[in-house]
Amino acid sequence: MDAVARTESTTTSTVEAELSALLGPLRRAVLRRTRAAEGLPDLPEAQIELLRLLATTGGLTPTQAAVRLRVAQSTISNLIRTMSVTNLIDRVPSPTDGRVAVLVASATARDLLDTYDRASAAMLRDSLTKLPLAEQRALERALPALRQLLNALDE
Repeated sequence: MDAVARTESTTTSTVEAELSALLGPLRRAVLRRTRAAEGLPDLPEAQIELLRLLATTGGLTPTQAAVRLRVAQSTISNLIRTMSVTNLIDRVPSPTDGRVAVLVASATARDLLDTYDRASAAMLRDSLTKLPLAEQRALERALPALRQLLNALDE
């Protein structure tokens, strides 16, 4: 391996290690600060993922939700049971097959997601203004690459 290849490999593994070390704490910090600022409930990540999916799709059957989230049907069943009790999801009859229930995010859940999205954007906006302009621009330039990384991870 020549010096250039070694340097590129070292740089790549450093980027991988840094991303791996930063993404979880960054996500948790945004979540923690936003929840505290708005008094939002501490929902488990699995519930948030299901709510986001239902809010963006307009509703899915439990089987469709399990496939889209890549989890076992029993996991979705447990989430449905818990989230029904807390009024976060509603079950409505399928428009094409009355025997099938479609899961939808409840009005309460949609309000919580909207509140979280607005509050987290405001908190991030405020935090970003505390960074030097060059760092703000670097983060802005990194967004397309982060989107592509997310897509690659979802394949």
